[in-house]
Amino acid sequence: MIVSVVYFTLYFLLFLSLLALLILNRAPYSPRLHHQPHISILIAARNEEHTILRCLQAISALDYPSGKMEVLIGDDASTDATRAVVEAYIQDRPNFMCFPISQNSGGNRGKANVLAQLARQATSGYFFFTDADIAVPPQWVRGMLSEMQGQVGVVTGITSIAGESLWARLQAMDWLYALGLMQVISDLELPVSTIGNNMLLRREAYEAVGGFEGIPFSITEDVAIFNSIIKKGWGFRNIFDRTVLAYSTPAESIPAYLQQRRRWMSGSMHLPLYMAVIFILHAAYYPVLLPFFAYTSVGVALGVFIGKLLLQSLYVYICLRRVGQSAPWWLYIAFEIYLLVSSVVLIVYFFLPLNITWKGRDY
Repeated sequence: MIVSVVYFTLYFLLFLSLLALLILNRAPYSPRLHHQPHISILIAARNEEHTILRCLQAISALDYPSGKMEVLIGDDASTDATRAVVEAYIQDRPNFMCFPISQNSGGNRGKANVLAQLARQATSGYFFFTDADIAVPPQWVRGMLSEMQGQVGVVTGITSIAGESLWARLQAMDWLYALGLMQVISDLELPVSTIGNNMLLRREAYEAVGGFEGIPFSITEDVAIFNSIIKKGWGFRNIFDRTVLAYSTPAESIPAYLQQRRRWMSGSMHLPLYMAVIFILHAAYYPVLLPFFAYTSVGVALGVFIGKLLLQSLYVYICLRRVGQSAPWWLYIAFEIYLLVSSVVLIVYFFLPLNITWKGRDY
């Protein structure tokens, strides 16, 4: 009982502080790009025949001179028609290039291996990373480059989920909520992490750590490269704004969702301690709350639940407002139910002795 009370006190104090920081640190974001350097966009693709075209069309629509942009796509031994779809699309676009990737580079595997080989082909000083199932916004390059100043080595945008189904909308809210937590900490100039589907690296910073070949292999290669670059003394920027808001496709099934989140949870083991504490407090809320019912009255437990719902809903509301979005009142309640189920299931699933399956490979 005492442990539960201490936990809930810490939880509410923490999220009240985060909410206050989210409001107070809100500054108008107005990207200013004083020059237009040559840039490289790197995309690793494996069995993405149904999503890669959407990704490439969004890149073609970027508000950036095509003559200063090269798009490098690595076909990671796809067993579907990914390569054929890509080659048909790029045949009259000379700044788009597709590279078949069939060999591993050093100790790298999977996506990290593909990106390492694409980086060696890149000719610019700025590496943009996105995924084959991502559609970036027209202002993406300009918005990201506007923060690449001084000794900044990593710039991170935000990603959400496209779709009108309830499942897609809940995942979208989940993404923006988690990225909102990251943004609050990064606004305090504390490094958190990056996301590999919406990331910009300065080539000099990338090469300073030896690229993906120079760091230990990780299934969360974005977290690994971010940590290595920060340790080398480079700066970072996180942008929570619609100008850099990209959209992914929702997890197609519950098993795919569980595998995705299990991979992310493995990457969270490499987050800074202060960020790990926040995510652990958040994820453990319902595993702590449910036993709490056995030691207190339903009224007290219900009050704790409602307090958390209101605090969290206000936080999500502000996150949505910052990217020009809104949600009906009932979706906030549905999101709470989603968190209740997913937090308990994912904690159990994470500790099962199972491999992580990603893009048809086991890790």
